[in-house]
Amino acid sequence: MGIPMENQPQQQHKTSSSESSEEDKKRWTLNDFDIGKPLGRGKFGHVYLAREKRVSALRLYMVSMLRMIDKATYFQLLRTYVLRSNHIVALKVLFKTQLKQSQVEHQLRREVEIQSHLRHPNILRLYGYFYDQKRVYLILEYAAKGELYKELQNCKYFSERCAATYVASLARALIYCHGKHVIHRDIKPENLLVGAQGELKIADFGWSVHTFNRRQTMCGTLDYLPPEMVGSVEHDASVDIWSLGVLCFEFLYGMPPFEAKEHSDTYRRIIQVDLKFPAKPVVSSAAKDLISQMLVKDSSQRLPLKKVLEHPWIVQNADPSGVYKG
Repeated sequence: MGIPMENQPQQQHKTSSSESSEEDKKRWTLNDFDIGKPLGRGKFGHVYLAREKRVSALRLYMVSMLRMIDKATYFQLLRTYVLRSNHIVALKVLFKTQLKQSQVEHQLRREVEIQSHLRHPNILRLYGYFYDQKRVYLILEYAAKGELYKELQNCKYFSERCAATYVASLARALIYCHGKHVIHRDIKPENLLVGAQGELKIADFGWSVHTFNRRQTMCGTLDYLPPEMVGSVEHDASVDIWSLGVLCFEFLYGMPPFEAKEHSDTYRRIIQVDLKFPAKPVVSSAAKDLISQMLVKDSSQRLPLKKVLEHPWIVQNADPSGVYKG
């Protein structure tokens, strides 16, 4: 997968008329979408509600080819592309100049490569991408209920049943990611969206990595970094267990556990695992036990994600459907 960052038109990569014809059938352009209301904005661009307005040329081509391939192959090809007329999506528009200035082109390519291959109900789908001379467009699943961060701000904190349901959903998604050798490395409320049915979805894979080895890059957001990252020590997939523990604490108390006025104090508290549970709001001892087993300095001793799902607090409080109905 390659996303050219130079100011060059898409057509530059075509090598023959027959190949050009095939590429045209597979590629989206901005004209293929009706652009709706803005959904949000980020450092490198904006996100809009959009609707695919065409009956895909690729679909018509594939219908004509149906006699030449078996049905299983046909439907597999259909699932490879967004082919539904009037399909509602979120269109993320990124400006190439800003990507280049921040030197994150490689990071974007890696994000697209990873997220486009993930298929899980608690992971936001990345259907595809296209680009023009100035922008890169990511075609994303639309999460109708928006950002979890805003929901948490409005509620201040979640009930134990709600928090347990969300934590269980994230644990299942991370088990899936780790099974694909993907470490997320930036689990936090701002990177989570809520779907139409209330299901939680991991939405941002900007710091994720596909690896079979330990890593050393310090990345992510300070409040959610584990001691090994803060201490510039090699890390592995267990960094996501730590972040999930931080998130569980924040769901129940409305703030991350190692928050401090100065960054240096936050660093110190993380390194020392200075974990303190406030008196208010009142949280059960079972919830505190789960958090304490995830927020362990020795990464090899953190509670494995499968054990998180088996923890009594999760079993007793999480909705098995993955959707909190409170």
